Amino acid sequence: MNKTLLILAAGMGSRFGGLKQLEPFGPNNEFIIDYSVYDAIRNGFNKIVFIIKKENYDIFRETIGNRIEGKIKVEYVFQKLDNLPKGFKVPENRVKPWGTAHAIMCAKDVINEPFVIINADDFYGNDAFKVVSNFLNTMNKTDKEHFGLVGYKVINTLTENGSVKRGVCEVDSNNKLTDIKECSIEKINNDIIAKPLNNDKEFKIEEDTRVSMNMMAFSKDIFNYIESKFEKFLIDNKDNIEKCEYLIPDVLKEGIDENYCDVEVLNTISKWVGVTYKEDKESVVNYIKEQIDKGEYSSKLWD
Repeated sequence: MNKTLLILAAGMGSRFGGLKQLEPFGPNNEFIIDYSVYDAIRNGFNKIVFIIKKENYDIFRETIGNRIEGKIKVEYVFQKLDNLPKGFKVPENRVKPWGTAHAIMCAKDVINEPFVIINADDFYGNDAFKVVSNFLNTMNKTDKEHFGLVGYKVINTLTENGSVKRGVCEVDSNNKLTDIKECSIEKINNDIIAKPLNNDKEFKIEEDTRVSMNMMAFSKDIFNYIESKFEKFLIDNKDNIEKCEYLIPDVLKEGIDENYCDVEVLNTISKWVGVTYKEDKESVVNYIKEQIDKGEYSSKLWD
């Protein structure tokens, strides 16, 4: 079956500084994206779609694109601020992209098959790709859409250098998502504290609490649902229109509440590593070296 990996790479990377998606981490200047594409290929994906900003197109083609275009089909989609419903215009002081749900919506015209989304600057691990690929093989719509979300143990997704943004998942006994809250999470002393981004009261979570790293599996039907909710989002956030973000976890929660879809939480033993902050780079480099030493990856990934 055809499977596409949609890589969200239009974020600004303000906390890390610079275009962190193209920061080298492997022994031969491999990017984190390289390892994600490699894992996708060996788990049955046959197309990559990059969501990027138009001004970054040339550097993406010259670097990662040139390395992988001979190994898998590659397409590029631009996340443009003016990709808005009729009657809306870009706010004068709006700079950052509209968020992950809007990014996915921008790929509507190039994806007609089941697909998985990931962030460009997160290292997900081969087991996560294996789990989500197997889910796509059995993803069948019944009376409503059936989507998947890879849930990591929160303890496997933290950095020692500050807080991180994660979707804290509530999961029922059937491994179905019942709620997801976007939170800023940080380990303080021996406690893991989650602070909801909507300013709700902070709360403590356990080390094995499942969190979302934006690795999710969809059918192409999600595009119409995201698009149908975007205008209401813009209206509801008119007082914060310069900074608000249209986020895929919020769309999923609404879809669950409306009985449009259910979302199966898929467990993985993979450990996340990533570059939220510049100080994270050394730990990512060391982790990749450990994986190479274990034989999980070649030191020259694309040879």
